[in-house]
Amino acid sequence: MENFRVTANRFCRLIKNFFAMYENKSEPLASTIVYYRRIAGNAFRISFLLFLMLLIGTVGYHCATQPFTAWLDAFHNASMILSGMGPVVTNGFTSGGKIFSSLYALFSGIVFVGAMGYIFAPGIHRIFHKLHLEQHKK
Repeated sequence: MENFRVTANRFCRLIKNFFAMYENKSEPLASTIVYYRRIAGNAFRISFLLFLMLLIGTVGYHCATQPFTAWLDAFHNASMILSGMGPVVTNGFTSGGKIFSSLYALFSGIVFVGAMGYIFAPGIHRIFHKLHLEQHKK
């Protein structure tokens, strides 16, 4: 039974550390180094996600037309959709290609907005934390 408690405590600490990314409002403001590490970590994770999305989009757009779109054009289309600018090549799409293009555009828009929020989260948290600390001092 003691072994189970130790394992449960370790698991609880792991979950707490995973979800408690920022300091609590009762804790002091994190140092500048911690703040910049958070931004760099978030930017790294989002870069990996965007790379994965770009890879999915490039392969999808390559296979979406009959005959296949060239890899460079597929990459260009995926980049334009992921950035929110819209598709460049739309002629020659098969029915499956049109469905893929529609779903990819919707998903990319959501991912892009969420990614920007995730990257800016440490800065927004820091501003609100400073305001809360100033309010406590009064």
